[in-house]
Amino acid sequence: MRFIIRVVVNAFAIWVVTLIPVLQVTVRAFPPGETLQLVLTLLAVGAIFALVNTIIGTVVKIVAFPLYIITFGLIGFLINGFLLWLTAWITSSFGWGLAVESFWWGVLAALIISIINGIFGFILRPQSKRSRRD
Repeated sequence: MRFIIRVVVNAFAIWVVTLIPVLQVTVRAFPPGETLQLVLTLLAVGAIFALVNTIIGTVVKIVAFPLYIITFGLIGFLINGFLLWLTAWITSSFGWGLAVESFWWGVLAALIISIINGIFGFILRPQSKRSRRD
């Protein structure tokens, strides 16, 4: 269930980023490109982004741990931009999916996606049993 929520939130965040034209991040929908295909494409891109973050992102963050310390965590922005760019490369090889025109705009787009994921993560986080009152 957590993975499905993460995919939906990722898809929403990617959709929000595509609405900002200056970021030069677009999504090419499945053919024929109607609204349903766009939603399905966003969900597929969200799933691939979640998998890339989970598998590759974890390995890269472990390897780059010394850089996190040296740069006070600022290397995380570049790593998130790289993971978004990697997701765009994977999905665009299928002929549909995410397209990031510039790495640096991708870094900014990844920052916006992270903020949206953080907000939704805070809202959708399950409450502990202690704080609930019956």
